[in-house]
Order: sequence, then C-alpha cells, then structure tokens
Amino acid sequence: MHGSGAPSPWLERWASLLPATGTALDLACGAGRHLRWLAARGLKPTGIDRDAGALAACADVAGAELIAADVENGPWPCPGHAFDVVVVTNYLWRPLWPQIIASLAPGGVLLYETFADGNQTVGKPSRPDFLLQPGELLQRCSGLTIVGYEDGFLDAPPRFVQRVAAVRPAPGGEAHPRHRLPAG
Repeated sequence: MHGSGAPSPWLERWASLLPATGTALDLACGAGRHLRWLAARGLKPTGIDRDAGALAACADVAGAELIAADVENGPWPCPGHAFDVVVVTNYLWRPLWPQIIASLAPGGVLLYETFADGNQTVGKPSRPDFLLQPGELLQRCSGLTIVGYEDGFLDAPPRFVQRVAAVRPAPGGEAHPRHRLPAG
C-alpha cells in the first residue's frame, strides 16, 4: 500500500494547476497517498476504492469522503457529481473513461498516470488490458485541453508509463489563469 508514500512526481509537477480550494476525486485511491496530498493542498477529497481495508487507512484524512465501491462491476458511485480535480494513478479500467471525463467540472484538472505498453518487458502489470497503447491516453482525453503529456520509460522502479495533465475547458473556452504555462 502507498498510503504514507510520497505523491507521484507527476502530480507534484502539475500542482500549480490545482485550485486553492474545491473538491477532488482520487479514483482507486488505495491507502491514500494522493488523498492525503490533495487534502494537504486545501482540497476536499473523495477517495474511491474497492478495498475497504485500504480505505480504512485513510480514515485519518480530515474532511475526506471515503467510498468503498467496485467501479468495475457496479454502478458509478458519484453520478452527477463534478470535481475540480480528478486524480488517477496506476489504474486502468477503460469502461470508466466516460465517468472520469464526466466527473470533471468546467475548468477541472485531470492528472492521470498509469502503465503503458512495454511494461510487460520489465514487470507487472503485463496484461494488455492493464497497459495503455501508444497515444491512447491522449485519445481518451479528447475534448480536454492537454497541458502536459509523457509516454516513456522511467527508472526506480523500472516501468513504462503514460501520463497526462489536462483541463476541461470552462464555458466560453477560455483557460483559467492558473492553467496558463509560464513564459520561457
């Protein structure tokens, strides 16, 4: 479990995109390392995981809503709810993409990072069901503004990943000022 581990460097890199207040969803949150990170940044986090034992490790996260749900075999537990931030790391269940995108509020930020094709050469997961294909994450985020994207190999531990930082356009299509990249 990763409840007390450091947050993903990808999330830390794009922290400037996050609002100072608002709601956040950590999908497949496990023991809550990113749930804790979101709460520490002033967001009201909701964590969803099918493992009630892992969720129990998150009970000390002040203000967090914890939902035990098997999103692969049951209904989406947050119908009609839009979050200012959605975080997904090390998890892929393709049928959930419509719910993930629908869960982003206008101006909302998606930070997604998971394993990619090639990972089968260095470890698990190795099944194609759990590995993004080349460019797949970009395709899944069609309609969002892509702020950052990577597809490649990382060391320590060795793994192939795809990761994206994306923003749902606000009404009128203008980016919120916090979504603008610095000059240079």
